[in-house]
Amino acid sequence: MASLAHDYASVDAFDGETRQAATRTPYSPLMLLLTVLSTLGVLYYGWFLWRPENRGDMLPWLLVIVAESILVLHGLAAMWTILVGYRDRRDWTYYATRAALYDPDDTVIRGNLADPRQWPLRIRGRVVDVDILITVYGEPVEVVRRTAEAAVAVRGRHWTWILDDGRSDEVQALAKELGCRYVRRLSGGGAKAGNLNHALSVAKGEFFLILDADFVPLPGILEQALPFFEDATVAFVQTPQTYGNLHNFIARGAGYMQSMFYRFVQPGRNAFNAAFCVGTNVVFRRAAVDDIGGIYTDSKSEDVWTSMILHGRGWRSVFLPETLAIGDAPDTIEGYSKQQLRWATGGFEILFTSNPLLTRRKLSLDQRLMYFVTATHYLTGIAPGLLLFVPALEIFFDLRPVSLSIGIGQWFLAYAGFYVLQIVLAFFTLGSFRWEVLTLASASFPIYFKALGNVLIGRDQAWSVTGAAKQAASPFNFIIPQVLTFVLLAATTAVGVWRDMLNSQLTIATVWCGLNTFVLGVFLVVAFVERHVQQHGGADVQALDAKSLALGEILAAPEPRTTPQTLVLAQVQADAEASPALRAAP
Repeated sequence: MASLAHDYASVDAFDGETRQAATRTPYSPLMLLLTVLSTLGVLYYGWFLWRPENRGDMLPWLLVIVAESILVLHGLAAMWTILVGYRDRRDWTYYATRAALYDPDDTVIRGNLADPRQWPLRIRGRVVDVDILITVYGEPVEVVRRTAEAAVAVRGRHWTWILDDGRSDEVQALAKELGCRYVRRLSGGGAKAGNLNHALSVAKGEFFLILDADFVPLPGILEQALPFFEDATVAFVQTPQTYGNLHNFIARGAGYMQSMFYRFVQPGRNAFNAAFCVGTNVVFRRAAVDDIGGIYTDSKSEDVWTSMILHGRGWRSVFLPETLAIGDAPDTIEGYSKQQLRWATGGFEILFTSNPLLTRRKLSLDQRLMYFVTATHYLTGIAPGLLLFVPALEIFFDLRPVSLSIGIGQWFLAYAGFYVLQIVLAFFTLGSFRWEVLTLASASFPIYFKALGNVLIGRDQAWSVTGAAKQAASPFNFIIPQVLTFVLLAATTAVGVWRDMLNSQLTIATVWCGLNTFVLGVFLVVAFVERHVQQHGGADVQALDAKSLALGEILAAPEPRTTPQTLVLAQVQADAEASPALRAAP
């Protein structure tokens, strides 16, 4: 339906929709109320599970207790973090530093008004040098080009470096074409962390921005991040991972799965001084990294380890909840599985080799608790795998997790208090309920079991990157456990339906098992669709088109505030207008 015509004059760059988006606060009173209610629901569900009189048979009860206790504890931690994260870290000092990033009287600026890429950046009135480091490891050249072109175009004087661990002559030629500095090392030791440390031996900027090859920075990324470094104790400023290629089921699920974390959890961790680096879209102070001997290299999760070491040395971190770069979410089952395996392995490494609650690092209690939540986070991915098999114990062996004296109404109240309120909160914060997230969360448990096993037996996990250019493998190569689990659940559901028909009574176990079968079935359908697309082509074009659209929308969106660039241009214009008046004065 076409919008109604009206006689209102446009007074700025906004229309009604974009102005509402620009002024919307993530911490609305309703969101905080839902968070409090969700917290109460989590507490009630935990109390319900642990009441001795509610306990059923030991084996299924233990499975439920272990799985749900993990989910309850992490739910409480998330609610706590959200509730303390409402304060914006951009204070008066930040905005004063931001306004003074450029000196309008600088001759370099006056001579290059049309090219803010050449404008010297200043903190506390002193010019600072900034490097932008783009890590490359086999990504398609067109992906690297898009990121490199945007990096070169970032406002504020800087040097753009392409760190090519893929040793590609095409990437080297691209760097020369765009005027980027190119670094290729002889060995691949230390993976991404080793690549960065090698580059820091030749790049000498006081600050450096790290970008993965697929993350396209916005022009104002340095203007937004650098003002925090007015505080000499700030080691790094992390910004969100926002994805632009949400063109299929896997990409949407993987992307939206991170939304709650970047919108509410990471900002909340600012209050604990425990916001951690996620490896890209992050600006570091060179002196802080030098203080700990470089980026940590003994783990594939170098970002979290480096953060924890910096915090142990007394440095501060800041998470800025503003999209300043657009990247690629994994859009295949292979890419998603490898990404989650790498992240989960890093988390379990921290848990078992440097447990934050027991480590001798000089972390505050707040930081220890937050890093413990981080290290145990992927246990929440294992929990659904445990719960999948509880209905089978009742259907085949008549073993129940809760007492038969518990009525369905009481059970539903406890269950809804936890799960339904979590869904409502997610619906409110994301704008809708994402079935893709539920499906991936339910089907990913084999990945996290494998990550846990890798750490326990000391098996090294090969390094992989999102979007590397190579021949795509069949998705079914990576989901054999899910296929076997689906067959088992489907057979169990059939037995349960047959049993309930004989008894003329539908049981919760049959419904529960049927829902689990349906969710896993949806995941397998996604795998079949992905395989079909692989065989017929076109997926890469869809991903590039989706990201181009997302970038275009963000770059075209009006800003609800002035920028350091516009302040300089306004000052220059004011000086130009004042000059004739001064010359005409007696």
